[in-house]
Formats: sequence, C-alpha cells, structure tokens
Amino acid sequence: MTEWLSYRPSDFLMFAPDTYWRLFELHNAAWWPLGLLANVLVLALALALWQGHEHAARPGMALMAALSALVAWGFVWRLYVPINWGAQALAGLYVLAALGWLMLNGTAGRGRRSRAGTLLLLMASLSWPLLAPADARPIVQAEFIGLAPDPTAVAGLGLLLHVRPGSRTGRGLWWALLVLGVLVCLISAATLGTMDQAQAFAPLAAAAIALGAAIRRRS
Repeated sequence: MTEWLSYRPSDFLMFAPDTYWRLFELHNAAWWPLGLLANVLVLALALALWQGHEHAARPGMALMAALSALVAWGFVWRLYVPINWGAQALAGLYVLAALGWLMLNGTAGRGRRSRAGTLLLLMASLSWPLLAPADARPIVQAEFIGLAPDPTAVAGLGLLLHVRPGSRTGRGLWWALLVLGVLVCLISAATLGTMDQAQAFAPLAAAAIALGAAIRRRS
C-alpha cells in the first residue's frame, strides 16, 4: 500500500512528453500547409465577426465541422490512439462536435460582438502556435487549428460565443457544443499537467473564459 502512495500521476502515462510532441511534428509535416491555412481562415473569421458581419457565422460553423472531423480522424485516431488507448473517447468527442456544428442553426448576434469569443479565436489562431517556442520546443511541433485538438476546440468555443441560435433546439445544441469544448479543454489540461507541462494553463484558461462568458450571457 505504501508503494502506491509513492506514485505520481505521471507514472501512469503510457507515453513520454517527447513522444507526444513528436506527434505534432509528424502531423504538421504530413499536412503542411493546411494548418497554416486553417489558422488564417479562423483569423479572417474573427475579423469578420468583430466587424459585425452576422452571416459570417454560417461558413464558420461549416468550417468548424470540417476541422473537428479532421482532428478526430487525422490526429486523434491515427496518431494519438496508438500511444494512448484512452484517446478513443477524445476522438468520439470531436466526432460529436463535428455533427453538432453541422446541425447548429444560428447567426452572429447583430450589433453584439463577443469580446470573449474574439479573444478565444485570436488565442487559437495567433497564440497557440507560439506556445511551442515559448516552451523551448521547435516551431515544427507547434499546434495549429485543424491539425491539433486544443486550438481547434478553443476556436470552436470562440465561434460559439458569437452564435445566437434561432430556436429552442438550437439553444440546447449550443450548450451541448459548449460542454463538449470545455470538456476537451479540461482533458487536455489534465494530460498536460500530468506531463508537468506549463502549457496546461492555456486550455484551462480558455475553458474558464468560455464558461464565464456563457454564464454572463445567460444571465
């Protein structure tokens, strides 16, 4: 019994941190320059929403559906599941998110910009790729929207905060997508924290921003 008490969460990891970050390097090389293009598209979406283009949310939702599906299959299922069998659940969450984005019907709130939503979109497209060099990792291991789970989930939360569903069913789906996005961020924060990575604060902060904005909007 005393031996069990000596274990840390990191002792139960099925992979080393270097192996985890190497996955992003391989994935970026295989899909280049799709990650950069996705980041540029999300940055353009953030600008359009900030300028008040209410119909910009519709192509944005189609984009998020495609990117979520790509993350589920391209990264999580093909690369992450072989080193972490528990990631099968994560792939399922992204599949559900992709379906949710396809089913969600709504527009951006007319004349109501979401500062929190814009902040999350900017975090995902501009700040997330810089986390790699900030942590002394090579830029080839950077995380890009559409290729890596975390920035894709954060971009989805940012877009969601701009969307105003037009029906009761749409509002239920909106909250379901919010819960999915926050859950993915919390799973990532727990994984990174277990690996003793300082970057764990980033998905945790994104989840807190999204939840806080959603609660304020409801009230």
